[in-house]
Amino acid sequence: GDKAFAQFLTDEIKEERKIQKHKSLPKVSGGWELEVHGTEAKLVRKVAGEKITVTFNINNSIPPSADEETQEEQKPDEQEPDLTSTPNFVVEVIKDDTKQTLVLDCHYPEDEVGHEGEEESDIFTIREVSFQPTGESDWKDTNYTLNTDSLDWALYDHLMDFLADRGVDNTFADELIELSTALEHQEYIKFLEDLKTFVKCQ
Repeated sequence: GDKAFAQFLTDEIKEERKIQKHKSLPKVSGGWELEVHGTEAKLVRKVAGEKITVTFNINNSIPPSADEETQEEQKPDEQEPDLTSTPNFVVEVIKDDTKQTLVLDCHYPEDEVGHEGEEESDIFTIREVSFQPTGESDWKDTNYTLNTDSLDWALYDHLMDFLADRGVDNTFADELIELSTALEHQEYIKFLEDLKTFVKCQ
């Protein structure tokens, strides 16, 4: 059984390599620097007295609906649908002269992805906003967190503009999906390779 499994993985890796769009990770325009630690990626950008970081994790970032119905009726020679990774991402804005970091928790609404041609609709939304002490890795639950569900629209629009002014706009969000999808695929292939090594190990 293990031999067949290893053979299957070898073929699968070959196939995945073939459809891999990016041999190296795509760049995000606008001077963002990328750091990757396993499944977590961080984009950093410095502008006039501010540091903006965007963090996301590719785990569980592929919407579930995509693969359930297609598995059954797929003919063997049909190309699998492109899986797209749309991770939640956290934007932190740190101003040099304050001890506070503004944290905005953003996500891609599931029903929004793929509706082309809508008037200027944002492809991501801000879910929560809070202040956290700068430099502390553990965020406090005691800090007030603003949930945007019940937020005044004007305030919400200002927050979106605030992000856009710092380079986090629709273009960025599109490129983040590109990057995340490439990263997810890269990690998936690596996982298959590790699995193959593990299965073959006596």
